[in-house]
Amino acid sequence: MVDTLKIANREFKSRLMVGTGKYPSNEIMVKALEESGAEVVTVAIRRVNLDPAKRGDRSKESLLDYIDLKKYTLLPNTAACYTAQDAIRTARLGREALGTELVKLEVIGDEKTLFPDNEALLEAAKVLVKEGFVVMPYTNDDPIMAKKLEDIGCAAVMPLAAPIGSGLGIRNPYNIRIILETVKVPVIVDAGVGTASDAAIAMELGCDGLLMNTGIAGAKDPIKMAMAMRLAVEAGRLAYLSGRIPMKLYATASSPIEGMIK
Repeated sequence: MVDTLKIANREFKSRLMVGTGKYPSNEIMVKALEESGAEVVTVAIRRVNLDPAKRGDRSKESLLDYIDLKKYTLLPNTAACYTAQDAIRTARLGREALGTELVKLEVIGDEKTLFPDNEALLEAAKVLVKEGFVVMPYTNDDPIMAKKLEDIGCAAVMPLAAPIGSGLGIRNPYNIRIILETVKVPVIVDAGVGTASDAAIAMELGCDGLLMNTGIAGAKDPIKMAMAMRLAVEAGRLAYLSGRIPMKLYATASSPIEGMIK
């Protein structure tokens, strides 16, 4: 049986989603996307040229010129939106221009920390769900908010591991575990993953997937890091499905003495 990630009516073999910002060049981004094995890539609606008539015009180069839309599913995001209304307008623009109901919903509450404004997030999510969007909200690691977002119809919840771009890894694995017990929709860790071990830990907790950008794009070698993240996600998922041994305070012999001939 193939272990796929299901979001609304879509299925993906890869559980790693990758962002498209901050790379040294678009050419490196393309190679990193390939090595990541990702099927879903995010694009910031407010930071790309959405006018199809201008694509291919190198004087007005667009990020979308470099993304193979036959290979990747676009996940537009509402990055840099600070109010519910701004996020709603931006999501509608993305749907109109890119022809997709998918949206990674972000409503930022603070410019310094980039933590989400959860009240505004919930407000925007209610509107977009009613309008038929497949809403995947970026939120903090609050189980109560995760449940509220599920209850209004969000297709997934995306709690942060740590502040965006911080690379600190999962700061509160206990809250992530509670979220996993609280909601039935996919839980996709978003923000704060810095290296492959962070990705493996998230997957070993039982998370359904990971979305990352800076951890790959900001590495000294983004292409190699993309491969490392892919392998870490795969290994972490396999370890979770395998069922790890319980942690114990004292040793347990690999070759037990019980039953040995004396």
